[in-house]
Amino acid sequence: MNFKRYLPILHWAPGYGRSQATSDMVAAVIVTGMLIPQSLAYALLAGLPAHIGLYASILPLILYALFGTSRTLSVGPVAVVSLMTAAALAPLAEAGSPEYVAGAILLAVMSGLMLTLMGVFRLGFLANFLSHPVISGFITASGIVIAASQLKHIFGIKASGQNLLTIGQSLVGSLGDTNLPTLLIGTGALLFLVFARKQLKPLLIRLGVGSRLADILTKTAPILAIVVTTLVAWLLQLDTQGVRLVGVVPSGLPELIMPSMDLGLWQQLTVSALLISVVGFVESVSVGQTLAAKRRQKIDPDQELIGLGAANLGAGFSGGMPVTGGFSRSVVNFDAGAETPAAGAYAAVGIALATLFLTPAIAFLPQATLAATIIVAVATLIDLPALGRTWRYSRTDFGAMLATIVLTLVHSVEAGIIAGVLLSIGLFLYRTSRPHCAVVGRVPGTEHFRNVLRHKVELCPKVAFLRVDESLYFANARFLEEAVMDLAACEPELKDLVLVCPAVNLVDASALESLEAINERLKDARVRLHLSEVKGPVMDRLKRTEFLSHLSGQVFLSTYEAWQALTGNQSPLKDAA
Repeated sequence: MNFKRYLPILHWAPGYGRSQATSDMVAAVIVTGMLIPQSLAYALLAGLPAHIGLYASILPLILYALFGTSRTLSVGPVAVVSLMTAAALAPLAEAGSPEYVAGAILLAVMSGLMLTLMGVFRLGFLANFLSHPVISGFITASGIVIAASQLKHIFGIKASGQNLLTIGQSLVGSLGDTNLPTLLIGTGALLFLVFARKQLKPLLIRLGVGSRLADILTKTAPILAIVVTTLVAWLLQLDTQGVRLVGVVPSGLPELIMPSMDLGLWQQLTVSALLISVVGFVESVSVGQTLAAKRRQKIDPDQELIGLGAANLGAGFSGGMPVTGGFSRSVVNFDAGAETPAAGAYAAVGIALATLFLTPAIAFLPQATLAATIIVAVATLIDLPALGRTWRYSRTDFGAMLATIVLTLVHSVEAGIIAGVLLSIGLFLYRTSRPHCAVVGRVPGTEHFRNVLRHKVELCPKVAFLRVDESLYFANARFLEEAVMDLAACEPELKDLVLVCPAVNLVDASALESLEAINERLKDARVRLHLSEVKGPVMDRLKRTEFLSHLSGQVFLSTYEAWQALTGNQSPLKDAA
């Protein structure tokens, strides 16, 4: 067995030195400061007790350091996966109840098992069925739903709902119960975090702070917001004035537990676990590949499945929630100078220390502050201008993107992502079922051939060149037959027809039968069928059939060679009769 394939730590650990350790530890300190409030906030977003987020940020980070291939990816609870967790569990149990927590733990374990199996069987390609417009639309809509769901904490009111419509109705109906101290805390934290994100770094630089230090201070602004509002809540005893606090958080390290073995619950959560796994994997790999490219490194998507699977299994068995690679903290980890996955393991130590010593202070943290942290974080996920860009470039992709957004907003995250995937696959099948085919002619004085409708080219009435710009498979086989026969019917002098195949990467069994039918029908019409520019793998498969021996014409290396042979009679051809 190739242990380095499944344990990427063996690639970098032997050369791990003091300088790398120093860089990783510095990055870990910064990321830990960011991960603590995010873990608490995303646990509350998922409808779970705050400490569940901390538990999901200890063992998963250590396991990803062992099995992951990205040097800078930071794993833990993220906004979109937390929302999907809440959506999956809401119909099954009351938020925060023991049954609800058990469901979240089971989701993490199921996701871990699915991701690990996908990695072992190298099924990373399945994520390709989520097109970029669908992912973009889903994340944008999820960001809007997440932000809306946190407004109840900003106003200090009770509200519920799993989509924008139900959340909006619930909020409007409860605005009369707004708690003023909570509103002041929430809006104050929100305004400060917005200011910090947009204006704090330039202000610090103008005050003489170095650019790197200013960037670090800006990214740790949520810590300052948490410290200040926690002190205010403690000193003023805001809980007596109706301000909801995080409350008592169990101190100590998480214990290893077993997930529920209720087969009925496993069945109920299967689809949600699969969607969480795929969406989390796509988000994580996208971030990992982007950061790796900046350092001319690479990641292995199949091994990333195993790394994320191990992280989720660790989260489940340690009482946590589903996790994946987070964009914001991974960027912070990268910018802070992390060189190896050990930075994540060091961050896990920091989170563990927080669960041991900081939980008494966390109890006084206002939920409104965590809500403000979530709103500012997810605001970066919302990309409504992408709708316009997609509309201008591709109407079909726009349709899939819009359907994903609308269904996510008005129904549920599951409906949005499933509809997006099905639409993407359906639109792909529709597009490729009607491949672009162009009659081409020779550009005068060259060996190049171009579309007769776009360029001035040389033609021969007895020879037609039809370029096929798509692989040939069951969905477009009949379309090709019709295109060829329509062309033959329009050219009464036609004696030879060449299928130009530079874009054909595949000819499946259905398409092979269509080619055989085309060959026979053209032969009956006393027209010879030729092929040109057939790719090696396609030719290898054709040679294993009888098609080439029955072909009425020839297979040419290039279209220009076919032009010379068929228009200048420079090579003998089989009699089409």
